[in-house]
This record gives sequence, structure tokens and C-alpha cells, in this order.
Amino acid sequence: MIISGFKHLIPARTLLSWVDLPSSVYYYKNKGGRGGVKPSTHTLKLDGTMVENQVVIEKIKDVLSQEFCCYGYENVTSELRKEAYHINKKKVYRLMDEQHLLLGKVIRTSGKRKFVQHRKIVASYPMEYLCLDIKYVYVHADKRNYYLLTILDVFSRKTVDQTFQKSIKQVDVINAFRRINQTYGIKGVTIRNDNGSQFIANNVKQYLRAAEANQEFTHIATPEENSYIEAFHSIVQREVIDRFEFDSFYHAKHTIAAHRNWYDNRRLHRGIEMTPKEKWEQNIHLTIQKRESIAAIGKTEKISGNTDNYYTTNSTYLSN
Repeated sequence: MIISGFKHLIPARTLLSWVDLPSSVYYYKNKGGRGGVKPSTHTLKLDGTMVENQVVIEKIKDVLSQEFCCYGYENVTSELRKEAYHINKKKVYRLMDEQHLLLGKVIRTSGKRKFVQHRKIVASYPMEYLCLDIKYVYVHADKRNYYLLTILDVFSRKTVDQTFQKSIKQVDVINAFRRINQTYGIKGVTIRNDNGSQFIANNVKQYLRAAEANQEFTHIATPEENSYIEAFHSIVQREVIDRFEFDSFYHAKHTIAAHRNWYDNRRLHRGIEMTPKEKWEQNIHLTIQKRESIAAIGKTEKISGNTDNYYTTNSTYLSN
């Protein structure tokens, strides 16, 4: 305040020397943010390429999305180094801290999960039961895993939707079901999945609930309760992943899409003794008949005024 009051009479530098105040302190202006050198925006890989930090963050989320995984930043650093990232633990700590991924964060979901009551699914028509899961696909050229989300119709073994990309998030699961809903409808369909973070997410459960689909979860460490999708992914492993060395993400994506076409339309399935397409097309009329019957029951309940049991009747009729 003294300097400001007299600097029009005496040079500021002279006034600063009188009060023994460094000029750097007087002229300093707080710009906000963190001090020091700006943090890096890219990360080096062992092959010399640079990737954006967002790619590293997605990889960290993939590591932490594994069931029961509660790694701290040091273990995550080790996992990243296995994936050929040249990165130190201080940077991993910073990225995890910015994304609220450090230990101490608790996974919470609202509402109860409905667990499966019968280990084996017995489907009597297409689009009665769907099952889904995520599989790792290793791309040699990129030295990393990509993720394959497949949604399978249990009755026909047809793949009704498939997504292959760098990561699978809850929004990707929702978008897959949106596509299925627009094409086939999922009202009254029972959907079986495991307890992966993408599937137990509140947004996914809320979307399926709003679409009037029935979501059920397998018990922990019981892959046999989701045997149909596990069997499909073992076919993908044997017929695609073990036979090809992918030179790019797009090579893998094209190969997986071609295999899906082969599997649905031409590959004979021992469990149904025909192709999934043939099984689907021969029996899709059963789906229409079943849904018309359910709609008629619902209409009767509504006319009679007994609307309390409408959705209960719907669900029971579908499961019989």
C-alpha cells in the first residue's frame, strides 16, 4: 500500500529497496492452478511412440475394472509397464488422483441385484433369454488387449449384437441394448450377465428396468451359470484369436466381424444341429406369438382393473 501511494513520486524500484521487498514479490500475479512445470500430456511407450494420457487413463480403468481388483498406484504402474508403457509411479499417482481412482474409493450400486435361480437356461423361443460378456483380444502390433462385448440369443445361439473397441464402458453396454431394442425389442426379455463393473452400473440397470427387461446376475466365480456366452467366447478363442496374429486394431476388427458372419450364417452348431440363422428364422414366429399372448394378458388385466399383477404376470409368463 505504501509503494502504491508514492510510486507516482518516486520510482517503484527505489521504494522497493527502501522497504527491502524483492521486485519479483511485488510484481507477482497469481494465475491460478498448480505451480511448477506443467504436467505432461503424453506418455512414452517402449517402441518409441507417444500416446495421449487419456489412453493411459482408459488402460488404468481397464485394470481396475477386474472383479476384486483394488490395486494401488504402484501395482497399477507395474501393470502398465507390462503393457510396454515407459512410465513412473509418480505420474500414475497423479493420473489416478485426478480421476479419483486411488484406493479408498468404494464401488456402490443402488438397489438389489437379482441373482440367477437356475444354473442352466432353457429357452423355448428366440429373444426369450440373452446373455452377454466381455472378452480380451490381444493385438500383437499394438502390444495390448482390446475388448469384445458380445450379446447372444440363447435359443438360437445367434449374436444379436457385438462391440469391439479399446474399452467397454457402461454407455457402450447401454448403446448395445438400445440397438437391440430398436431392432427386436427387449420388453420382457431376460438378460443374464456376470458382476462386471459395466453390468452392475446403475445406469445400465435403470435403462433395462425402463425398457421392461429382466436383468439377472450370475453368482460370484460361477462362469458355468453363463455357459452359453462362455462357450461362444471359447469358439472365438479357438477359431480367431489363436489362429491370427493381428497387425492392427482394424485387422482384428475386420477378422472378428468376418467370423461373426461365418458363425451366424454358415457354421453348423452342434448344440442345435443347424446354423444360428436357420434356428432363428425357423422359430422367430414363436417370439411374435408369445409377445402377442403376453400383450393380450396385460390388456385383460388392465380392463379388469387388476393392474397390480400386470408386470408380475408378464414376468411369470415369460419364464415358464
